[in-house]
Amino acid sequence: MSKSTAISIKHRFTQVTRFENRTPESSNEQMQDAFIKLADFDQSAIYLTHYSGYSEWERHPAGDELVQVIEGETRLVLLNAGEESKHTLMPGEFFVVPQGVWHRFESPKGLKVLTITPPPTEHSIVKPQ
Repeated sequence: MSKSTAISIKHRFTQVTRFENRTPESSNEQMQDAFIKLADFDQSAIYLTHYSGYSEWERHPAGDELVQVIEGETRLVLLNAGEESKHTLMPGEFFVVPQGVWHRFESPKGLKVLTITPPPTEHSIVKPQ
């Protein structure tokens, strides 16, 4: 996608399929239709995702991640020094997840989210130590 082209988030969400009942064990193959890459941004990429359920733990060792809720709600759980902190995000709200911080999403009612994510992404299905 060209960086000099307007992108309709609403229209691009018509190109993803809501994935129901995501779990930490859900595979990339199962989730592939629920994600779409919109554009590159500096050393990151901009993505849209639509699902309900609970994600695995993830972190981004190369940079911060921006998370913006477009529709629905989520509880973003961060893990710092073994302690969880939970942040509820509603439509129109965003959160910057600091570089290297393990985090996961709790979205049982469903979520449409835009992220600006730096590669690589590390994943864990169990709570990291």
